[in-house]
Amino acid sequence: MRLVVVGAAGRMGRILIRTIAETEGCRLVGAIERSGSEALEHDAGLLAGIGLLEVNVTDDPLPVFADADGVLDFTAPAATVAFAALAAQARIVHVVGTTGLQADDFTRLEAAARHARIVQSGNMSVGVNLLAGLVRKAAATLGEEFDIEIAEMHHRMKVDAPSGTALLLGEAAAAGRQISLADRSVRSRDGHTGARQSGDIGFASLRGGTVVGEHTVMFAGPGERIELTHRAEDRTLFARGAVKAALWAFDKKPGYYTMADVLGF
Repeated sequence: MRLVVVGAAGRMGRILIRTIAETEGCRLVGAIERSGSEALEHDAGLLAGIGLLEVNVTDDPLPVFADADGVLDFTAPAATVAFAALAAQARIVHVVGTTGLQADDFTRLEAAARHARIVQSGNMSVGVNLLAGLVRKAAATLGEEFDIEIAEMHHRMKVDAPSGTALLLGEAAAAGRQISLADRSVRSRDGHTGARQSGDIGFASLRGGTVVGEHTVMFAGPGERIELTHRAEDRTLFARGAVKAALWAFDKKPGYYTMADVLGF
């Protein structure tokens, strides 16, 4: 499978390039960076520290997409929706690990999925998607006397909060309770807030140091508390999940998919 990495010079981009090189059944055919990047015209393999790949970084994605089977994207919302439109034109796979997406962004991704195979997730790891399934089951099993709180911590450079993974887990909890997360989520508490409302799903975001990602979903009931936790120790796990998603979607029909589809959950 011929794969393209966008945001190729970034931390995640370089990990994706290395992961593609280590994975049987795929190869890197394109590397995209923004205009003005110091990485332009440099060899993507050298940037990733794995030796010459003879794939130079470019800021012109259209011809690269036209000669590819899929694109791996952990960039920013505005860039992601633009890449989705190009993926739709090229009729290829677009794996989206970008976080911070808003409702309008999802609408545009769904439109692109009429022609592209879009695989989108707030987290590409197997463990987190398994955790989401457990959260949904626990939320459905435990009554509203169990309050749901989601705590997450990431490195100091992360720009969005709550994290995409926290929102993924929140959606799983809301689905288990058969409620709308948009209607029942509480993103911050400050000052005299009054008592907690039954049925709300609370979020707490911590930032500091070099933490890759930690997420805990708490079910706090009368006299007992259940906690489900995932700790990411290496960003490579996200890259492996993204490559797995691309390979899975290679022969699928155009549509909008998630990691739950990829993993068969």
